[in-house]
Parts: sequence; C-alpha cells; structure tokens
Amino acid sequence: MLSPIDSKSSLSHRKRYGIQRRDFIQYMATVSAIPLAAVTAECTVVDNPQFDSNPFTLGVASGDPEPDGVVLWTRLAPDPLQHGGMPNEAVRTRWEVATDEGFTSVVRSGSALAMPQLGHSVHVEVDQLKPHSWYFYRFHVGNETSPTGRTRTAPARNAMPDRVRFAFTSCQHFESGYFNGYPHMQKEDLDLIVHLGDYIYEYGGQDNRVRKHIGSEINSLADYRMRYTQYRLDKSLQETHRIFPWLVTWDDHEFDNNYANLVSEQDGISPEEFLNRRMNAYQAYYEFMPLRRRSFPQGPHMTLYRGCQYGQLANFQVLDTRQYRTDQPNGDRTKPLTGKVFDPQGTMLGDRQEHWLMSNLLTSTSTWNVLAQQVMMAPLNRGEGEDRRYSMDQWPGYEVSRRRLLRFFYERKIPNPVVLTGDIHVNWVNDLQLDFQDPKSPLVGTEFVGTAMTSGGNGGNHIAEYVRAAEQNDFVKWYNSNRGYVSCDLTAETWTSHFRATPFVDKAGSPILTPASYVIQQGRPGAELA
Repeated sequence: MLSPIDSKSSLSHRKRYGIQRRDFIQYMATVSAIPLAAVTAECTVVDNPQFDSNPFTLGVASGDPEPDGVVLWTRLAPDPLQHGGMPNEAVRTRWEVATDEGFTSVVRSGSALAMPQLGHSVHVEVDQLKPHSWYFYRFHVGNETSPTGRTRTAPARNAMPDRVRFAFTSCQHFESGYFNGYPHMQKEDLDLIVHLGDYIYEYGGQDNRVRKHIGSEINSLADYRMRYTQYRLDKSLQETHRIFPWLVTWDDHEFDNNYANLVSEQDGISPEEFLNRRMNAYQAYYEFMPLRRRSFPQGPHMTLYRGCQYGQLANFQVLDTRQYRTDQPNGDRTKPLTGKVFDPQGTMLGDRQEHWLMSNLLTSTSTWNVLAQQVMMAPLNRGEGEDRRYSMDQWPGYEVSRRRLLRFFYERKIPNPVVLTGDIHVNWVNDLQLDFQDPKSPLVGTEFVGTAMTSGGNGGNHIAEYVRAAEQNDFVKWYNSNRGYVSCDLTAETWTSHFRATPFVDKAGSPILTPASYVIQQGRPGAELA
C-alpha cells in the first residue's frame, strides 16, 4: 500500500490546514485500528448465550468466492436499531456448510467468535469446497439459528465454464427510494453480484423523502454502524445477500462525498478529524461486508483492491479509485481539459495499485478481463459547442493516468478489457478508444456504466444534458437514466449485458424492463446492440 504521506499530499495538507509534515507524520503514527491478532486474542467468551429476540435480524451473506471456498458473514444484533443490543463480550457462534438446503450432507463446520470490537460481526473463510458448486450455509448461536444462506464457489482456475452470469449495481441511496431492482435480481440465474460502491450514503436524514435516514450526517463508528444497519434491514437487500455471493468495492459515500485520498470535499476539516472519520468508516465497511482477512482495516487504511478469477472465462480486478487518488484538479466539478488535468504526478489508483493491476492483466489467461471500479473512464464532454467540459472527479480529471492505462491495454494486447462503472446514476455504453481526440483511433476496450439502484429518484432527470452528451461524444453507443441494474452473461465467444430498468423507486413493487442489451464479440472491442 502506498504511504499516504507523499510530498504532494503533505504539501496539500500543509497548505489547507497550516500543519508541518513532521507533525502530520507523528499523528499518522499514532492512528491504528485494532490488529486482527488482538481482536482474536484470549478474552471472556460466552459459549451459550440466551436471547429474548432473534439475534440474526441482519441476515447472512457470502462473498469473495474462490475455487475452494467463500467468506461467510453474519452479525449478531437482537436489537439492531439500539446499537445491536449485544453485551460487551465475545460470543461463540457455530457455522456449517452443506450441499443441500436440509443440511443432511454437511461438508464443513466450525466455530467463530463474534467480537464486540468488531460490532459482533463474524467473517468465516471457508475452504476445502469444490469449484463452481452451490452450497448452503447457516450460523448458530445459543439456541438460535440464522436464515439459510446460499452461495457458490468460483470455477477452478484452469477450467473453462460454459458461461458465467453476474449482475452489477451501485448507488443505493436509502432516502431516494425502495431497492426495487433487487427482487428482480433474485429471480435471475446468477453466479455473483458485483457492487461498485455507494452502498450507503453518509448524509443526515431529511424530511419529505421516500424514506428517512436515522440521525444526522454520520461521523463516529456508532453512526456508521447504525447507517449500515438501517440499510441491511431492508428485506430486498438482505435477501439478495442471502442467496448470492457478492464482490464489493466502495466509492465515496461509504465515507465522505468526493473525497480524494487525504482531502475532504469539506473545507476546514483537520487531518486528525478526517482520518478519525475515515478510520470509523473503513472499520464499519469491513464489519458489514463479506470480506477476507486480507482486507482487514489498518487504522484509516484498508486494502480493498483485489482479484477474483472465474476460471479461464473471466478475471475480475476489483479497484479502489478513492483511497489513493490525488486531489481532483481544478476542483471536483466539470472543467475543461487543461492545467492540472495533465499533471504527470496526478493519479487515480496510486502507484502500487496501478502496478498491481497491470501485472495482473499481463499474467491473466482468462478470456474476459474485467475492471470493477467506480467512476467513468470514457471522457464524456458535458459542455456545449466549443465549451468542452469534463468531470474532474472521473478519469478525465486524471488524464495522464487514464491515457497510460488505455495505452497499456493497446500495446500489451490485453485480451478483451471490459470496464464496469457505477457512480453516475445513468446507464452508458461506451467504446474505449486509444485517443478520443481522433475518431479513427483504435478501440481498446468497452465500458458498461450501470445506473443507480435508487439514487436520483425515479430517473429521467437531466435528460436534455444526456441527449446533448450522447450526440457530441461519438464513443457513446447508448444511454438511459432509469434506475435498476445490469445483468451480464459471459461465454467464451460473447459478453452480453442486459440493462434492467425499474420505472419507479418512489414506491415498492416496480416491474422490470430491459430497454437494451449490448454484445461484445470476443477479440473485437466495442459493443453492439443485441
């Protein structure tokens, strides 16, 4: 992991907060999370607790599948909206995995501690399972038993499955509406769910919305835990976690809108305040997500980027475009491509993550190489006429990084790069060109941008802006501003993305539509209407 205290970020903080680099380094040295070894050290353990109500109110989940296993998750919370309602003691839970829903054929079992330091969450890394196989799992604590979860392992690394199906989504603002896409997602025959960030929103509750956040803007660890609890109590979200494994990454709202590495969007925030809040946000994210120990937070740092291979068919590279980026150039609004946009030191991924990504892409033997990430890579001109404007929060604000990655795709002949993007609350299908200024420049990949699950309300907003953007950006093949998700069907020959749309989110029970499906042919970058 890159040190966050490079010369540029130090100068930024010295400028913004009036502190010296030496003082900032000393502060950083004092900030640390609970080491994992300390969390699991000897302590008082309750083996057979008694509960007055169901401790599994937040359900179960699984994630980060590998050929021989997955992560199983739960969190004990008999009184979820009263900070869980658990005593300040470690509680022993038992878990089991079976090949059948009746658990007549249990293949793995064991116990794990639900620790108060981690909000009584449980993360079990199950191994010794068969590749590309469905399993059922459950937890026990005292005399209570969790709902039965269902999960699936990844294919063997050298296997070529007939197909892999997954859905991706992002941006599920609780107050904006109901998660109407999830009940339809549950009916699909999927191997995996990919969530690209903005799982929660940090804003305080507002009146006259579809639903209301509990409390003010979140800051403390207790605040973040409560916000995740409120979201996870949504039955449609909880059920989708129960029946599919998930592959997750964050964007900005899991912590603070449009933050960049050590820089807050808000003025006047000291580095101490910023990093303490980030530590709380990162710990809560880990506590509520089915993540492996490799992602355990270290203070205000958390290594979330990682790979997930689905045999010889697909190789997912899960990216973090928030924690390591330099500050947005020229502010985080829409600006021309000038000045700091072309700073060679500007970075979206940070050196270490970028090198890791390139190394993994070079050694990948899978047909489809997937970048699961947050912000739009194609440079969408949002201006009018000669006033060309681009989002500084997206990849065009880091133009040297963006061009370097696309040139890497082209020069190293990376097989079938496909970029999955969230954040923007609109569906887009984009051709990725080596040089977007040259209409004849070769295509090097494809970008599918998924709309929000709820954020932005029912959709249809800013439609004139989107029409203008589509007309003046030749790489745009299609766009749509309804809410929903994207369902992807991969074979060795084709990648098909079905754009699922829910016409409304301001009330429950929306139908599902498929306004478009796009296909990529293996070996031929660019998507075409199916």
